[in-house]
Order: sequence, then structure tokens, then C-alpha cells
Amino acid sequence: APAPPPARHLFSDPAEVEALRGNLLAWYDRCKRDLPWRALAATEPDADKRGYAVWVSEIMLQQTQVATVIDYYNRWMQKWPTLQALAQASLEEVNELWAGLGYYSRGKRLQEAARKVVSELAGQMPRTAEDLQKLLPGVGRYTAGAIASISYGQATGVVDGNVIRVLCRLRCIGADSSSPAVIDRLWDMANVLVDRIRPGDFNQALMELGATVCVPKAPLCGECPVKQHCQAWRRKLFGKPPAVPDVEDCGVGDCPLCPPATEPWDSSLGVTNFPRKAAKKPPRAMRTATCVLERRGCHGAPEYLIVQRPSSGLLAGLWEFPSLPLAQDLQEEKEREELADHLQAWMGWPVAAKGLQFIGEVIHIFSHIHQTYVVYSLCLDRDVTLDPALSPSRWVTEDEFHASAVSTAMKKV
Repeated sequence: APAPPPARHLFSDPAEVEALRGNLLAWYDRCKRDLPWRALAATEPDADKRGYAVWVSEIMLQQTQVATVIDYYNRWMQKWPTLQALAQASLEEVNELWAGLGYYSRGKRLQEAARKVVSELAGQMPRTAEDLQKLLPGVGRYTAGAIASISYGQATGVVDGNVIRVLCRLRCIGADSSSPAVIDRLWDMANVLVDRIRPGDFNQALMELGATVCVPKAPLCGECPVKQHCQAWRRKLFGKPPAVPDVEDCGVGDCPLCPPATEPWDSSLGVTNFPRKAAKKPPRAMRTATCVLERRGCHGAPEYLIVQRPSSGLLAGLWEFPSLPLAQDLQEEKEREELADHLQAWMGWPVAAKGLQFIGEVIHIFSHIHQTYVVYSLCLDRDVTLDPALSPSRWVTEDEFHASAVSTAMKKV
């Protein structure tokens, strides 16, 4: 069995834990950002409405910056202020409001879970992190902990990217922070630290610290309210004490939380030595041929054909211009031919490859895909009857296009 981590990696002193809680909460009360979901959670007397408000914010904030989320959150809560209202909405409406926020399956799962609460749970949100994670689709361990602590006062910790960074620096945890063993240990630490009286505020304070002070690069250590508890800051400030074994050397290669021997402390990096992450896999490259089909509408304004993507997979259920994945290193002439054949299924009559006008290329980076859209256009001078057996499709004006559930990538196109 691997050696247990030494106490210096953990929070084993009750007095230190109490001092850290007090310092962090006092800082949060002074310095917290004014965010709409915080205001709602703090003033809403109805527990279920509070839980719903926090839930929506936490789902939107996954992989998305606060500044981007605020406008989407306000529009969402104005349109669907309760779980019951969201449960009655259509997926098309949800996708339209979510368009541009990315990771579109989040909105779909949020609506599915709202319907489940209404139909199977008598409209009442689960009250504990365990039940939230167990009963609501799309709610993982972190989101469940955030909702339970902020909305219902459960003394349970949370671990997200910001908390990982803060805890790894506080205790010089240099092992791969994405490994299951380290993540489990961080959850243990978060549950030890969480304030029993103000668990929601404490968890938000810990995340706020990581988002505004203990940032990935150039952290503001001088402004940190818990720097006296931070092993990484003390090491940066005082160097390595020669007479006392340092936390990095505590296990002599056996400690599961120490940095690997091949990546020792780099004094030039200071606290940003932590956390250590495994190298990311490079995104895979994909090419897609996309055609903007244009016709003259009944009022003279141009209209464009959009088709709906499948209900599962990347960008599920969103609308796009007719598109076709391409093999890599395909010659342009062959790309045109394949796209023309694909369009023929929509047109019902032959499409000449040479009639497709090349417009340019649009690059869009998804989390795991480096996507290149090869964009063509085709103006139609006659009516087209679309095959109803194919994917749903419709003609839209430019304004209707932007109001539809289309991805940011398609807006670039």
C-alpha cells in the first residue's frame, strides 16, 4: 500500500483550521464580487427557488467565465424563474437561449433534470449533496456540493478548478492534481475545512479566492487573506530551511502528494509551482465542408437554409448550414464533389460542384477539437422542395438565423 501523506500536507491542527476559516470569511465579506446568483441566493426565502437559482448558475459556470455567464443567467432567470417554468419549456427554446454559451449538453441536461424534479419529486429539489448527485442528471459531485452548501446550509466541501489550485498551494501538493488519488485527498481536505456555520459562504469564499487572488499566473499573494497558512508562499518567502526537512522532501519519493523527483521545486516559479497537471492531449484536427445556400424570399430579402443536428453528440440539436465532415488532406476539387453530392440530397436535383463558390475557411476551437470549416456558398434561382424524411430543416432570414439555436461556430461562418 502507498505511504499515507504526512501531516504537513494536510490540515491537522484545529486551531489553524479555525483561523483559516475566520480569515477567509472576513475577506469574503469585504471583497466578494456582486454577482446576480449570489444576490438571489442571499435574499430568496423559498429554499427550492434558492436551490434552482444556484443550480442554474453552477451549470452555466462550468467551463465558462463569470463575465460571459452573467448576461445569460439574467436572461434565463427572467424567462424561467422557477423549476416549473423551465420544465414546461421546449428544448428548442433552451437551445436558443443557450446559443453561444458552449457545451450545449449542459442546457439540455438542466431541463431534463427540471422535468424530473416536477414529475418524479413533487417539484421539490433534493436537499443534500448525496441526493442531488444521485437524483438529478447532469449534477456531479462539485455541483451537488455547491447547491447543498449554498442553498440548504449543508456542511459539505466543494472542489473545482479554483479550489484545487488554492489547496495545492496551501499544502504544497505537487502530484498530478487531476489524478483520482489527489482529487480524493483534496475532497477530504475541503470537507475538513468547510465552515460548519456558514458552509455556503465559505465554499464561495474559497472559489472566489482562486478566481480573483490565487490565480494561475501572477497570483496576488500580498493580498491573500490566508497566506500565513500557505506552505508554497512560505517556501517562496523564506526559501528551504537547511536544518528542517522540507515538505517536498517529506516522503523521500514515497509521498503520494509530493512533486515527482523529476520535477523539483523551481524557485523562479514560486507558488506557481503548484498545482502540477498532466500534459493535455492536443485537440484532434477536423475539417468540415459547409455550404451557405441562399434564395430570394417572398419579400425579396435573402433566406438561408439551416438544418438541425442529431439529438446526441457534439452540438446536439443545434441548427447549422448544411455541413459534411471531410477526410484530412482532401484536394479542393474532391471536397467540392463530396459537398455537391451531400447537397443533392437536400435539393432533390443535381448540384454542380463547379457552381459552389469558395468563400474561405473558419477555424473554431472546441475543448477537444480543432475544427476548420471550409465555407462555400450557392445561390439558388428556383424553388426547392426539401425531403421531409431528412433531418429537420428550414429557410430563415439573417435575423431569424441569429435568433435561432445556432452555435458560435456557425455565426462565424
